[in-house]
Amino acid sequence: MKYFLCVLGMVLIIEGLPYFAFPDKIKQYLSLIHEVPDQTLRILGLAATVAGLLFVYFGRQ
Repeated sequence: MKYFLCVLGMVLIIEGLPYFAFPDKIKQYLSLIHEVPDQTLRILGLAATVAGLLFVYFGRQ
C-alpha cells in the first residue's frame, strides 16, 4: 500500500505541474479539446492505459 501511495503521489505531482507553471496555456489547450473527435480521444485514452499497464507489469518483474 505504501508503494501505491508513492506512485499516486508522483502522478499527482506530474499532473499538477503544468497547471501550476502554465495556467494560461492549459486553458488554451483545454478549449481546443472540443475540436478533437471522440474516437481519437478514445484511442489516445486506450493507448495511455495499455502503456501504463505495461509499465506496471514490467516494473514489477
